[in-house]
Amino acid sequence: MNADPARGRWLALVGVRIAGAAGAIFGLVLIGRAHAIGPKILGTAIVLSALLMIATVPRALATRWRTPPTS
Repeated sequence: MNADPARGRWLALVGVRIAGAAGAIFGLVLIGRAHAIGPKILGTAIVLSALLMIATVPRALATRWRTPPTS
């Protein structure tokens, strides 16, 4: 198998996006099935945190893994 670090990094980025989407879906299901206000608030918090994760974590990882500029 190829030992290219870019493949592992790409898989990590995709994994983070999939995990965030799964969390958002879980939060939406929780909101939809809840009858009390407490679980609805929890579901909303889960959805918002999952969307924040989808938006920020891949970009932060890409910035961290970026090749340093050569002078």
